[in-house]
Amino acid sequence: MADDPATRSLSSPDTFRGTAPRDMVGPDPALAGLDDEEVGRTAVAALLPALRPWVRTTPVLRIDRSELGLPPGPLVLKLEELQHSGSFKARGAFANLLLHEAPEEGVVAASGGNHGAAVAYAASRLGIPATVFVPEVSSAAKLARIEAYGAHLVVGGASYDDARAAAAEFRTRTGALDVPAFDAVGTILGAGSIALELQEQAPDVATVLAAVGGGGLLAGLSAGYDGAAAVVGAEPVDAPTLSDALAAGAPVDAPVGSVAIDSLAPRRIGTHTFAVISRLGAGAVLVGDDAIREAQALLWDRLRLVLEPGGAAALAALLDGRYSPDPTETVAVVLSGANTTAVDFDR
Repeated sequence: MADDPATRSLSSPDTFRGTAPRDMVGPDPALAGLDDEEVGRTAVAALLPALRPWVRTTPVLRIDRSELGLPPGPLVLKLEELQHSGSFKARGAFANLLLHEAPEEGVVAASGGNHGAAVAYAASRLGIPATVFVPEVSSAAKLARIEAYGAHLVVGGASYDDARAAAAEFRTRTGALDVPAFDAVGTILGAGSIALELQEQAPDVATVLAAVGGGGLLAGLSAGYDGAAAVVGAEPVDAPTLSDALAAGAPVDAPVGSVAIDSLAPRRIGTHTFAVISRLGAGAVLVGDDAIREAQALLWDRLRLVLEPGGAAALAALLDGRYSPDPTETVAVVLSGANTTAVDFDR
């Protein structure tokens, strides 16, 4: 299993730059060209053997919902904040880099922060140069990780979409390989590996809750479960990308706001992610910023788990009653990221 440079000194990123082992078996490149209708459990399973050496099988925590002040019932927390680079995004980053051959110019990514850190980490492990564009709203914790992993960091613009435009110009000018944050088959299949792990770790799960921004995580979970469990997305009231798309029947521009703006607020949900999500019947609920903050505080107070706002958004759907499970229903919540400055050991 790949060593996480986050456990080493972040002041010397070159010390963990590596290359892929020569005997490592890569995935079938044809997976990258799948049509949206072909993205499902079979495709996720086909990618998994090549992906597994590079990502952590994150643990689950089983508790009763009453421990969080909710009506009793089984709850499974999938701890993706323990993934390399601090969020589930490492799965999609590695999937894309394994499915595509990067040119000498390296790779480029636009990100609110977590995807950029994931691409920077994956590129460092595979010995590929990386350039990451992020907006000015990205948190200091995420910027520090991107730079620590050795990527060239460019900060500018007010939102993810501004960073995306700058990254597109860079790609056109240099020929670097684009690594999409959410709207690509590789990104979706990488996120789908979470579903396969959950099915092994908690086969009794009936419903999975996960945060929604561009839709990569929810599309991946939908594909990986492929109807074996209900999948429900939780998104901020002030960034309703999926809810607005479901109402319109297609991706549309949505408001960009929320305390989780640096992870869950692109202008619109992805075309490919929406196609997978809508085909496989995932739902959506809206959660307020107060509920997201409450989820963060409760996870720390009751379980000593530190999550960033976007990483705790799915739990907020339970806390404010936006999703109300049956008493015996086993619900899984994906805690998706923890790149936050909430922890300061110097204080």
